[in-house]
Amino acid sequence: MKTKSTIPLVADEESRPKYARFPVVSLAAEHLVMGHLLRRNILTYKAPPGNEGYDLICIHPDPRRVKRQVRVQVKSRMATDADQGFPMRASSIDAFDFLVIVRLNVGYYMQMAKRHPARKGARVPEFYTVTPEFVKQHHDGRASWAKVYTIGLDMSPYKDDAGFERIAKRLGIDYPSKG
Repeated sequence: MKTKSTIPLVADEESRPKYARFPVVSLAAEHLVMGHLLRRNILTYKAPPGNEGYDLICIHPDPRRVKRQVRVQVKSRMATDADQGFPMRASSIDAFDFLVIVRLNVGYYMQMAKRHPARKGARVPEFYTVTPEFVKQHHDGRASWAKVYTIGLDMSPYKDDAGFERIAKRLGIDYPSKG
């Protein structure tokens, strides 16, 4: 079993708490979402790094049918045992058309890590596609780290392909078929 000291820790100052940073794993979430959207025949482009409000831009793949674009923000959690929330500033909510929550499920890094090695918690990633209205409804801005909480909610209508279908519908993209 790996100890916490083997996880790369980053802190800006000695007085601040240390936390794990894995920028490659965070970037993977955006690329996984891109792959799933492209698989659904949604033409998807990555926004420039550090772009405010959204990470991906989606359009119809037929240039004669492009009528609108859809801005997609991606928020990810690496830990399988992470809580069901994610940080979100209230000022960012109106800057996207859809938010895809990616639970990467890389392994145990929170409470379960005290009793199990990280890899014991590895699972298949999960994707949840929600609207700004959903985010506003579940946003809690009272704490210094404003957060959107999904614990206890039925997220099945937003999960995986059902969620990606919401973006396809908004863009008017039929499911790929031979007909």
